[in-house]
Amino acid sequence: MKEHLLLCRLLCSILLLSALTCKTIVDSTSNGTLPPEEVKAINSLFKRFPRTSKLDRDSNFSASDCNKKFTNLVICDCNAACTVTGLYLSSAGLKGEIPKEIGKLTSLATLYLANNKFSKIPSSLQNLSKLSSILLDDNYLGGHIPTFFSQMKSLTMLSLTDNNFDGPIPPELGALPSLKSLYLDGNLLSGQIPSQLGNLSNLMILDLSDNGLSGELPYELGNLTNLIRLHLPNNNFSGNLLQSFDQLKNMAYFDIRGNNFNGQIPAFIAQWKDISKLYLMGNNFEWPVSHGVFQSLKNLEILQLADITGSPRQDRYFPIVNTQSLKHLTLRNCSLGGQIPEFIWRSRSLEYLDLSFNNLVGELPTFASDNLKYIYLRGNMLNNSSQGWFTNISNSSVDISENKFPSLPLPDKSITKNWNLFSCCSNITDMPIEAWGQQDYHCDNKKLKYDHLYINCGGGVASINGTEYEADNETLGGSSHFFLSPNKKWGYSSMGSFSESYPGWWSPSPFRSPSPSQSKYLSYKTCDLNMSDAILYSTARIAPISLKYYGFCLKNGHYIVKLHFAEIAWNQQRGLNQTKLSSTLKRIFNVKIQDKQVMTNFNIVEQAKGVDQSITQEFEVHVNNSQLEIHLYWAGKGSTGYRFSQYGPLISGISVHRVKDKLSPLVIAGIVASALLIVALALLLLWELGCFRKKGLHDEELKGMELLSGSFFNARQIKAATQNFSPAMKLGEGGFGSVYKGVLLNGTAIAVKQLSSKSGQGIHEFVNEVGTISALQHPNLVKLLGCCAEDNQLLLVYEFMENNSLAHALFGPNEVRSRLNWPTRVQICLGIAKGLTFLHEESKLKIVHRDIKPTNILLDKDFNAKISDFGIAKLYEEEVTHVVSKIAGTTGYMAPEYAMRGHLTNKADVYSFGVVTLEIVSGKNSTSYRPNDEIVYLLDLAYVLRQKGNLIELVDPSLGSDYSLEQANAILELAMWCTNLSPSLRPPMSEVVKTLEGKSKIVGASPSAPYSMDDSAMAEEMVGFSQSAEFGSTSQEGTSNANSSSQAVSKEVEKFHTVC
Repeated sequence: MKEHLLLCRLLCSILLLSALTCKTIVDSTSNGTLPPEEVKAINSLFKRFPRTSKLDRDSNFSASDCNKKFTNLVICDCNAACTVTGLYLSSAGLKGEIPKEIGKLTSLATLYLANNKFSKIPSSLQNLSKLSSILLDDNYLGGHIPTFFSQMKSLTMLSLTDNNFDGPIPPELGALPSLKSLYLDGNLLSGQIPSQLGNLSNLMILDLSDNGLSGELPYELGNLTNLIRLHLPNNNFSGNLLQSFDQLKNMAYFDIRGNNFNGQIPAFIAQWKDISKLYLMGNNFEWPVSHGVFQSLKNLEILQLADITGSPRQDRYFPIVNTQSLKHLTLRNCSLGGQIPEFIWRSRSLEYLDLSFNNLVGELPTFASDNLKYIYLRGNMLNNSSQGWFTNISNSSVDISENKFPSLPLPDKSITKNWNLFSCCSNITDMPIEAWGQQDYHCDNKKLKYDHLYINCGGGVASINGTEYEADNETLGGSSHFFLSPNKKWGYSSMGSFSESYPGWWSPSPFRSPSPSQSKYLSYKTCDLNMSDAILYSTARIAPISLKYYGFCLKNGHYIVKLHFAEIAWNQQRGLNQTKLSSTLKRIFNVKIQDKQVMTNFNIVEQAKGVDQSITQEFEVHVNNSQLEIHLYWAGKGSTGYRFSQYGPLISGISVHRVKDKLSPLVIAGIVASALLIVALALLLLWELGCFRKKGLHDEELKGMELLSGSFFNARQIKAATQNFSPAMKLGEGGFGSVYKGVLLNGTAIAVKQLSSKSGQGIHEFVNEVGTISALQHPNLVKLLGCCAEDNQLLLVYEFMENNSLAHALFGPNEVRSRLNWPTRVQICLGIAKGLTFLHEESKLKIVHRDIKPTNILLDKDFNAKISDFGIAKLYEEEVTHVVSKIAGTTGYMAPEYAMRGHLTNKADVYSFGVVTLEIVSGKNSTSYRPNDEIVYLLDLAYVLRQKGNLIELVDPSLGSDYSLEQANAILELAMWCTNLSPSLRPPMSEVVKTLEGKSKIVGASPSAPYSMDDSAMAEEMVGFSQSAEFGSTSQEGTSNANSSSQAVSKEVEKFHTVC
C-alpha cells in the first residue's frame, strides 16, 4: 500500500513537472541565468550522485543551464530573474545530509527527494517559506520532526513517510492553513495526536500509519470536515471512536486496523455516504453492532471487521451490508449465527468473501457473482448445500473446511485442487476426497500410535542434535488445499491469499516477488543466521490469516510442545534498516493449542529481541482422541502496508514429545497405598490418644478439638454439631445413608454423611471416598473437611452446600424449583462438566466416578455445582481402553456397556452426564417419568421426540419462554450425543465443556433410536434391564449390590479398628 501511495504521488509530480516544463519553455528567455548561490546549491546535490549514476558526481550545473539541461530534475522560472522553483531528485541514490545550501533556493515551491539515503534535514530549510510540496519519503531521516515546517504557510503537502523520525508529532504542524495532505506514516513517532491538528481545516488526507502512537484520539479531529482519507493502522490507539467523527461527511477511506479501539461500532458511520473502504479489524470492538450501520453505504467496496466480543452468541445477528458496489467483505470470527444472508450470495460485484470462524448454519448457497475469487467459510456449522452451489466458483479458491456437511456434491476433482475440504463432512464415501475430509479425522491407522513429532516448517529434512525433523516444504499454501504428510503423522491447513486477498492493499511488485522456484508462503534465509540450530530457523512457513498444524495418531497423554520462531522475512526488503525492522514493522498473531489460547498478540521480533533472532515458546498440553491441534491466527494487528510476507503468522519449527515422567500404574498404586497407610496410622494414633473412646469431654476441650491435624473429628463433636442427629437437621437420604446439617462450635456450617446400617457399603467404600476425595481439589468437586470412625459409625464431614442437592432443586418444593431459571441450569451443566473433565483428564489420578446422578450433585449458595459421593469411584489408566468391573451404580444412569457387561471407561460418566443434563433441561426425573405405557424412561422419550424433530419439547414448561431456544436445542443435542450407544462416539468431557461454553460445536451424531436401529435385541434387553431389579432398586436411589445386614457394618468397623 505504501509503494502504491508513493507511486501515486510520483505520478502527480510527473504531471506537475511536465506542466511546469512546458510553461518554462514557453515563458523563459534563453539568456536567463541563475544566481551563483542557487547554482552552488544545485551542484551540492549533484555531488552526492553515486558513481554508478548516469549523472555522477562529476556532473555540473551552470548558471545558464536553466531549462536547457537536466530539465526533468531542475525547474526554473525565468519570467523575470531566473530562480529555481522545483527540484525532482527522487530515487537518485543521494546520501548523507541534505546540503545546507538548499536553504538558498528561497523561491523553491516543490522539493522531491524521496527514496534516497539522506540522514539529516538542515535547519537552513526553514528559509524555504514558499514551499508548497515536500516529499522526503523513504530516507534515513531521524530525530524529531522539525517544527520550522509550521512557518511554510503555503505548504499543501508534507510527506515524511518511511523514515526514522521519533518523539511526538509537533503541535506546531496545526498552524499550516493550506495543508491538504499530511503523511507521517512509517516512522517511530510516539505519544498522542496533538489536538492542534484539528485546526487543519483544509486537510483531506491524514496518514499516521505504522508508528507507536497511543492514547485516545483528540475530539478536535472531528473538525476536519474536508477529510477524505484517514489512515491510523498499526499503532496503539485506544478508547471509543469519537462522536465528533459524525462531522466527517466526506470520508471515503477509513483505516484503523491493528489498534486497541473498543466499545461499539458507532452508528454515525451510516452518515459517511462516500465511504468506499472501511477497515475496522484488529481492535476490541463489542456487540451489539447497529443493524443498519452499513446498509445505506452504496459506495462501499471494502468492509473488514473481525473478532468482535460481547453478548451471548444467540443475540448476534448478521448486520445488513449494502452490496451495490461491494467487492470485499470480511466478517471473520464475529460469532455470527443463522444462515448466509441472501444479500451476500445474490451480490454480483463480490470478489472476496471471508465469513470464517463463525456459527453459520444451514445451506451453502449458489453465489451469483462471476467475480468471486476467494471464499472462506471455514469453521462454521454449515450442514446443507444446493445441488449446483459450485456453479460460479469452480475456479475460485474455496475453504469450507471444518463444517458439518453430511456430504457435498462436488465438481470434477481437478477443479477442487484450490479447495480446502478438511474435516468438512460426516460421510465422504461418494466424494472424491481422501479420509481426512471426514469430520473428526484423527488417524488413518488405528493401531499405530506415536509419542513425538518434529517438523522443520518451510524446509527439508533436518537433523538437529540427533533428532530428525521432517520436511515441510510443500510450496502450495493459502486456501489451495489441506496438506497431509506422506507418513500421515501430521498435516497443515492454511487459509488466505497474500497477493489478492485484500483489494485496495498493495500487491507485491515484480522486483519484490519470490523467485519462480520459491513460494510466497515459504520464507528462506541462507546466511547471517548466527543462532544455534540455524538450519531450523533458516526456513519458515507463512500464512495470510490462519495456519493450523495437526498431529495425528498420537498416544493420549501429556506432551511438551515447543514452537520455534525467527523473523527471517523482513530484511529481505530493500532499504529497511534494523531500527525500522524492530520498532515499526510488526508481525503480530495469536496462538491456540488444543483450542486454548496460549499466546495473544505474539510479536516475534519483540520477544526475540530483533530480526534473525530465534525464540522458542514451550507449553504443556494434553492430547485426547490422538490429535494435537496448533492454530496460528492473524487477528488484523501488525504491519499490513508493506511486502506480503510481513503480516500473518510465521513459524520455523515444531517439536512435540510426550512427557516421560508420567506416573505409571505402579506409582499411582503406591501413592494411593501410601495415602491409605497415612490415614490408618493417623487413626491409630488418635485411638491411642483416646479420641475414639466413649469418654466425656468438656466443651472447652471440644473447642480445641474442632479441626485436629489430619481433619479427624470425634463422635461428640459431630453429635453436638448436628444436635445428636436431630431430624430437624436432616438434609436428605442417599445410597450411603443420611445426610445432616451441622454447626461447629466456631460457627462453621458443615454437612455430615452418616453410613446407614442398612447399606451394603462399608469400610471399603468409606476409606475409598476419604482417600479419593482428599487427593482431589477442584472448584466443582465437593470439599472434604474430615471424617470420623467411632461408636460403630462411619461419618464424612463436608463443606455445607446451602442449596442442597440438584435432585432437591429439580424435584423438591415448588419454591425451590422456581429458582432454577435458564442461566442457572446452564451454569449447573457446565459445573458438572468441568468437574468430570478434571476427574477424567486433568487430575494426575484419573478417576471414573461411576455414580453421576442428581443426588450426588450438590449446589452452593450461588448454585455452583459440585460433584460428591466418591464411595464407588474407580481409578483407571489412560492407555488402558477399558476395565471389566463389578457393577456399581444407579439404575437409569448407568451406561449400557457397563450395566450389561461391566465394561468401564470414563465414557460411562459421560453417559450419566447426558442423562442428568436431560433432567436439568426438562425438570423431569429420568426413571419415574411415565406419560404413557410406551415411554418408560426420559431418555426413551427424548429419542422419540428427536426422531420426530421435536426434541425442544423436552424443555421444562415452567420456564415459559424465558430461555434461549438455540441454546436449549444445542444442549439437548449435546445430551443425546453423550448418551450414544457406542462409548467411542461419546465426546470427552473436555469437548462437552467447550460446547457448553460456545467454543466448539456438536460434531457427533447420536442414534435415532434409543439404542441401535440395527440391533433391536439389544434394545429389548436394555428395556428389560431398566424395568428389573437385578442390579438394584427401581427407585432413584437404588444402588447395586445392596443388602440389609446391619451386622455387616459393625463387623467392618471392627475390622477397620483392628487394621489401625
